[in-house]
Amino acid sequence: MLAFIIRRILQSALVMLVVAAVSFSLFRYVGDPISSMVGQEATMADREALREALGLNDPFLVQFARFIGNAVQGNFGISYRLQQPVMELILSRLPATLELALISGFFAFVFGVALGVYTALNRRGWLSSGIMTVSLIGVSLPTFLIGVLLIWIFAVELQWLPSFGRGEVVWLGDWWRTGLLTESGRRSIILPAITLGLYQMTLIMRLVRAEMLEVLRTDYIKFARARGLSNRAVHFGHALKNTLVPVITITGLQLGSIIAFAIITETVFQWPGVGALFIRSVQFVDVPVMAAYLMLIALIFVVINLIVDLLYYVVDPRLRVDRASARH
Repeated sequence: MLAFIIRRILQSALVMLVVAAVSFSLFRYVGDPISSMVGQEATMADREALREALGLNDPFLVQFARFIGNAVQGNFGISYRLQQPVMELILSRLPATLELALISGFFAFVFGVALGVYTALNRRGWLSSGIMTVSLIGVSLPTFLIGVLLIWIFAVELQWLPSFGRGEVVWLGDWWRTGLLTESGRRSIILPAITLGLYQMTLIMRLVRAEMLEVLRTDYIKFARARGLSNRAVHFGHALKNTLVPVITITGLQLGSIIAFAIITETVFQWPGVGALFIRSVQFVDVPVMAAYLMLIALIFVVINLIVDLLYYVVDPRLRVDRASARH
């Protein structure tokens, strides 16, 4: 187990290094950040002095080594646009993105598993057919269109929920602000959470249904029925447990995708998260913020993938048996 964890950590470190090299190389040639930092009245001497002060005249390897060294310490420099430490900007907006991602992920997992199990156990029912038909719509429609439709129905026509913003927030500690403890905050997160989680929910539902149907056809399920076990024990004590093994992997990766691709949802609902900060940084060629954002997303994916691997190892006893057999 320890060797497995060490090997995964080394692989994760290599992935982070590659992502850092790609992001730094890409953003270095996106545009000239000096143009967005100074006015039109600035002289060439002023521009050159600022470029020298930011270290933009140094060789590529020197800049990359400095970037890696600072990133390991959690220092991503100063935002070219806002003239504030990048880490402070990200931490100030990260709670909003994490709350939105976790709630939408919880919504996708709970409803995805429940609907997947129901449609698998009642695959010939009319309600199951209706659910599968609606799920195709959820997969086909783009996220921004789903958000616009929800705003039109629940915010404009029915006026039940707010259409933008995070609502009232309260402080928890020194840097975490949450809207989950206020009524306006809870109401504000409903529409963006559904918008962000609907696509993932349909994927999980269809995966659970397919895996459940496959497991129900296996010999050990037939043997369990032959022993006289109830349908509840067979379905939820045996079939569902083995169905969740691949679902854990997909759910973990989907959670990373929710965090990474919350940009569209945050833009539609004007949600003050990290994705909205990244969009503004792209517009102003704010290289430190863009590079830090990609490093953050890569770190989230790496950590989630490591956790999923460990859960997979714990849930599926065959992996432990195979590794023990390989050692012997």
